[in-house]
Amino acid sequence: MSMKIENRTPHQDGFYMPGEFETQDGVILIWPKRPGSWPYEAKEAGKAFACIANKLAETEKVYMLTEPETEAVARELLCENVEILTIPTDDAWARDVGPTFVTDGKEVRGINWSFNAWGGTYDGLYQDWQQDDKVAEEFCKQTGYDYYDAAPFVLEGGSIHSDGQGTVIATEACSVREEIRSLRRSRSKQNCGNISAQRK
Repeated sequence: MSMKIENRTPHQDGFYMPGEFETQDGVILIWPKRPGSWPYEAKEAGKAFACIANKLAETEKVYMLTEPETEAVARELLCENVEILTIPTDDAWARDVGPTFVTDGKEVRGINWSFNAWGGTYDGLYQDWQQDDKVAEEFCKQTGYDYYDAAPFVLEGGSIHSDGQGTVIATEACSVREEIRSLRRSRSKQNCGNISAQRK
């Protein structure tokens, strides 16, 4: 059973984000289905995802997130080493919507960021992302990982990378855009100029 950790940070508990190159315990994939991303009922995409998952499962743990309506076809194409979890999603970008994992060298915990489809109501990729926003928390619950609740901090997991030594690489386009969007909405040119100056 997992525990939701609130009002604390991984740093306070001695946890850090491992380097991208470090050994990992497993991989999370999401079975494709969204028509806007995967045409022709995602049939060919599903075959490609299954091929990748089956190859990965030869050397590490693989979790495939599916829904009741996609589980049967996923089971038909996936090998028995791939663990299928029923977790509803809006699209198939597991690195962005799944948990970011941190460790203290002994234990692994997740981080549940808020997700808003890369832009929210202002210019997000799709209008309904409520299921994607719940993926990280639900994954941790089903797999028993304790997790930090970082909401309402918005971040897609694929926008950050770590060297495992305390350095995090992030893109301004992904990590600062919520602040910039808020300023656009308020139409404050002065504030936009201040942000640009601070970033230089």
